[in-house]
Amino acid sequence: MSEKKSTVLRAVPDERVAPHTNGMPVMIALILSFIVLTGGFILGCVHSDAFYSILLIVLGIISWIVCPFIIAGLKVVAPNQALVLTLFGNYYGTLKTPGFYFVNPFVVANAPSNKGAPSSVSLQNGSVSLNTTDNTTDLGSKKISLRTRTLNNNKQKVNDALGNPIIIGSVVIWHVADPTRAVFAVDHFEDYLSIQCDSTIRNIARLYPYDSMKDGDDEDDGEKTLRGSSSEVSEIMQNELSQRVADAGLVIEDVRITTLAYSDEIAAAMLQRQQAVAIIAARQKIVEGAVSMVKMAIDQLSEDEVVVLDEERKAAMVSNLLVVLCGNKDAQPIVNSGSIY
Repeated sequence: MSEKKSTVLRAVPDERVAPHTNGMPVMIALILSFIVLTGGFILGCVHSDAFYSILLIVLGIISWIVCPFIIAGLKVVAPNQALVLTLFGNYYGTLKTPGFYFVNPFVVANAPSNKGAPSSVSLQNGSVSLNTTDNTTDLGSKKISLRTRTLNNNKQKVNDALGNPIIIGSVVIWHVADPTRAVFAVDHFEDYLSIQCDSTIRNIARLYPYDSMKDGDDEDDGEKTLRGSSSEVSEIMQNELSQRVADAGLVIEDVRITTLAYSDEIAAAMLQRQQAVAIIAARQKIVEGAVSMVKMAIDQLSEDEVVVLDEERKAAMVSNLLVVLCGNKDAQPIVNSGSIY
């Protein structure tokens, strides 16, 4: 299968570490300053000197105005989380290392707001179904999760390489590797992944038959099928999906087929076919074994000269033995009291 290039998305800035400093000294200085200036404000209200009274009151008011801005610059980043920051509409930087930081108070954290957006798209019987769920992005803190996540999309009804309708579903293990691209390259990266996953499954499922249509020993001829080569097909799905979402900063760790079955309208017919193939294969093994046993019996009788049989008697013996060995029911013995000739 020819390689497919990843989807070309809009240009996004290269990820860089946002300018920052340790947030703990800033918080301590902020608390001490607030206590001192608030005390000064109270003292100014009762001070007899008008100049010092006005000065302390003004400093107290300024502290109350400035403190919220300083607090806005304090950011906490937990393990496996990231903050993508912008300053007046321009990319400012990304924080991915766990810690307590102080950054420019005017920066804004960015994260896709997925609430109410479709989390998966399923196409069945020609109709489009949009499913909405709450995604795992923390809408309040605007932090991007870097943890490994699982995407379990809805089952899809597609046609395999032979045109047979089948039901197929998969689970995708993935994580965000580049939060900057995940935020700026696509609108909602979780929905983008879900739609690309559905599209990849449909495209790959059309390339292979559900099962080999050959009977008996002809099945083992290296032909790839969805049922017999599920691991290889899953790897192909993983490679194609990885190429599709690479520009969105996502990494696909694994793809596994979880559901694979014929559609209801042909399931009964395909079950009968599988049963017929199994019966034929079993009968073939029985006949091969019976022929081998008959040949061994005749050769042993001839070799030991237990009885001398002409061609006609050999044919009768072969017929009787095959009936006994290949029959579904137990044979009823018949004692011949006369001459065999």
